[in-house]
Amino acid sequence: MVKHPMFQCILAGLLMQTLGSGQAPTDIERRVAELEEKMRLLDPAFGADSRASELLRRLELLETKMAAVLAARQPAALSVAAVSPAAPVPAAVQPAGPGLVPVSVTGDYQGSPGGETRLPVAGYMDFHFNKDLGEPFRPDFHRFVLLFGHSFSDRIKFWSELEVEHAFVEGGEESGEVALEQAYLDFLIKPAFNLRAGMMLTPVGIINERHEPPAFNGVERPFVETVIIPTTWRELGFGLTGDLGRGFRYRTYVTSSLDASRFNAEEGITGGRTAGFDASFRNPAKVARLEYAGVRRMTLGTSVYSGHAGYNTPGVNPRVTMAEFDGRYSFRRLDLRGLFANTWVSQAAELNRRLEQNLGVNPNVASQMRGYYFEPGLHVLPRRTRLDLILFTRYEKYDTQHRMPDGYTPLPQFNRSSWVSGVTFKPNADVAIKFDYVFNRNASTVVRPINGINLGIGWWF
Repeated sequence: MVKHPMFQCILAGLLMQTLGSGQAPTDIERRVAELEEKMRLLDPAFGADSRASELLRRLELLETKMAAVLAARQPAALSVAAVSPAAPVPAAVQPAGPGLVPVSVTGDYQGSPGGETRLPVAGYMDFHFNKDLGEPFRPDFHRFVLLFGHSFSDRIKFWSELEVEHAFVEGGEESGEVALEQAYLDFLIKPAFNLRAGMMLTPVGIINERHEPPAFNGVERPFVETVIIPTTWRELGFGLTGDLGRGFRYRTYVTSSLDASRFNAEEGITGGRTAGFDASFRNPAKVARLEYAGVRRMTLGTSVYSGHAGYNTPGVNPRVTMAEFDGRYSFRRLDLRGLFANTWVSQAAELNRRLEQNLGVNPNVASQMRGYYFEPGLHVLPRRTRLDLILFTRYEKYDTQHRMPDGYTPLPQFNRSSWVSGVTFKPNADVAIKFDYVFNRNASTVVRPINGINLGIGWWF
């Protein structure tokens, strides 16, 4: 039996919308199937024991309730927002990405006849115990994040995300951070075409938009999606989002650019994130992502990013281009996910010379950086239990010195690989207790990496 309250709210909104629009039954079936798939990404146990007869019974029940509500002319009393296939949901509510207007998990809204809705507060947190071999455990309340939303009307939605890192902030030191991670408005026009503007997460890869702790295995985020693809990567900008039907959805933005003066050999372009606060819009960057979720339990995605990054390096204006492909698939109790990303930096030799003049140190920025990973995960507990235990292993290869400009030699210690093996235990779909062991390797015979052990717990609400 389908018991998830969010799905019930979504279905109620879908039926209410359908009653007024006269949509064909086949279209309804398609949309219900898409909603079911999105709920399974939120809760792997969702719908495990559902039968078609049971779904039909529940649909009939919801139709009856909708008819009673409409007859009483009290639609504003429903605890559900308007549903649109093109409107996005923050990752803490719907980790599969854009697809739905924010819908309350609890159904507790404060609505008004004019369509204005005060959405509930959501959030996610995690704390870790990290240990390099030979060193003691280091405790860290890594993130405390609150999400606030507001629906001004059925057509205008707002979402924001405020983050505190490492539990405190002290002066200008790198010991903590208060960050505005997201703050954007959505203007909903039609399923395939909607406008978005504000502080937005760059739609590249899997983790950057879906980084809540229960959404991925491992205490720390994947190295490839930290070093090759920056995380958390957010920029000021505007763009389009939409659902094209048949499982296709997209995001395409014009955003503030990276800062090439912060690129280096170890972290590649990651240090160039500006979060939109110290960036330039003279040469804005362009980014686009296309996802396909038309096959049950499978999601494929590709992203392309391109933009100049030389506003802090006069005379040198390198272009950063990134292409990325990723996929996720579940077969019975086995989950598979993988990703490949490649980054190109033009004028890398000129950039290195300019930064060496300014800093006195050669940053050895590469002209090409590359990374990929593959991760299988096995759910070992039977579906009938409400607990979930996932055994996983992830192989990652990431090289920030993959290709060097003429006259520069790659540093082998930054040609790295890692095996991350561990377990994720979920006493609840929204709570994850994690353990993993990390085997680190690199191509250097002099600088040897250190293996590590990580413990952590994360949750969202």
